[in-house]
Amino acid sequence: MSDTLLSTNAMPMGQAKSVPQRRRRSLAHSKWPVLVLFLPPALLLFSVLVILPMGEAAWYSFFNWNGYGTPTQWVGWRNYELIFRNGAFTQALINNGLIVVASICLQVPLALWLATMISSRIKGALFFRLIFFLPYVLADVAAGMIWRFVYDGDFGLVGGIARFLGFDAPFWLADRDVAMYAILGVVVWKYFGFHMMLFIAGLQSIDKSVLEAADIDGATGFQKFRLVTLPLLGSTVRLSVFFAVVGSLQLFDMIMPLTGGGPSNSTQTMVTFLYNFGVTRMQVGFGSAVGVVLFVICVTLAFSYKRVFMRHD
Repeated sequence: MSDTLLSTNAMPMGQAKSVPQRRRRSLAHSKWPVLVLFLPPALLLFSVLVILPMGEAAWYSFFNWNGYGTPTQWVGWRNYELIFRNGAFTQALINNGLIVVASICLQVPLALWLATMISSRIKGALFFRLIFFLPYVLADVAAGMIWRFVYDGDFGLVGGIARFLGFDAPFWLADRDVAMYAILGVVVWKYFGFHMMLFIAGLQSIDKSVLEAADIDGATGFQKFRLVTLPLLGSTVRLSVFFAVVGSLQLFDMIMPLTGGGPSNSTQTMVTFLYNFGVTRMQVGFGSAVGVVLFVICVTLAFSYKRVFMRHD
């Protein structure tokens, strides 16, 4: 050990400084085989499965095309003009906005409240975590089919409760003024468990000594939550809101078995609008334009949110 130290100290200053540089160069050279081996397949898959379809969708959006053969009828920006003049697409934008608001104002606070209730190691906490997380495990299509039966006025739970109380059985999913709010309830029920688990993970990462210090200072439960817990959960809250916003813009699987976008297009979202007006009607050019608009909206919101609210996370 002493000989090593003496030999290191006896090195000329220039040679001693060059040792870390040689090590960095050797590490950089050692990474090249890994990059050469794994990067090209990943780039190839990403290009074939993501970049190429996006480019094709953007190209097809300038054609009036039914999906068969080669697109030849160039229409320019006409598909985009038709989108923003379509009342159903306007309703879809409004519905996506309602889902975003419900997710942020109802789903995330409910998840945070339940997480604070069951994050501590109380008796039965694991059981309640399982029960609250179970809806998220269900497939979206299965959840939509379950709630379609629940909302059914003839045979469902809601109709049975209404008749038991002496009221006429409601048909919420058939009422254009109520159907979207019924779907919002299902959305909150379906996804709050995911956000709850995020908050539980964040709460368990908080240093317990900080909360103990707040107890010693005489802080109440609400004061500890507002002044200690919530600020320390800032990054988790921002991440949860980010997932809620992006997921709300892509909602599709659960709405199709519930209403299919009806009645009278009152429950359309941007993705169901793309499917109903583009895919099922064989208007691939128009549907591609809808996909491009949805992509631009999602990417703009995602990058703007991360740049404004998550730049320090």
